[in-house]
Amino acid sequence: MTSISIIGRGTMGQAIQSVFERAGASVQLVGRDDAATGDVVVLAVPYAALADIAAQRQAELAGKIVVDITNPVDFATFDSLTVAPDASAAAELAAALPSSHVLKAFNTNFGATLASGVAGDQPTTVLVAGDDADAKASLIAAITPSGVKALDAGSLKRARELEAIGFLQISLAASEKIGWTGGFAVVA
Repeated sequence: MTSISIIGRGTMGQAIQSVFERAGASVQLVGRDDAATGDVVVLAVPYAALADIAAQRQAELAGKIVVDITNPVDFATFDSLTVAPDASAAAELAAALPSSHVLKAFNTNFGATLASGVAGDQPTTVLVAGDDADAKASLIAAITPSGVKALDAGSLKRARELEAIGFLQISLAASEKIGWTGGFAVVA
């Protein structure tokens, strides 16, 4: 059984916790100063916190699957991402944690769709990007027993596109064009 640590006790941390608990995983929801003992560590924190977490926890996260859920959105304007056009928050995190298996996931989902397992009338789908095939397979295997779908979205280079989708979804919800209980669905 996979053990999961989620750093961040907010809405997204709790929603992700519910997904893993429905899947039967052992889940530890921790604050920023608590030890993360899981094989998989989900960073359910704002983008601005990633650099500090990586610097403070580099040794603790070595060898672990580390999941970045952030969207580096300029929340002052809702007009752009705050990373360079050819970069992503996940790529920055991977560079800061070279001994970890960094994945991008959950950033294209709202907490409500993770908790309910549906986006509109479609099953919620978590898109997972990363360069380590085994790490992606482990995360997907930990998610799917919950009833939430998970899909391998490709290499960590795809994190840029996932962050753009997350940004679009957030900006649509913030402008009340869609609800915070909706979002994008993957239909096969």
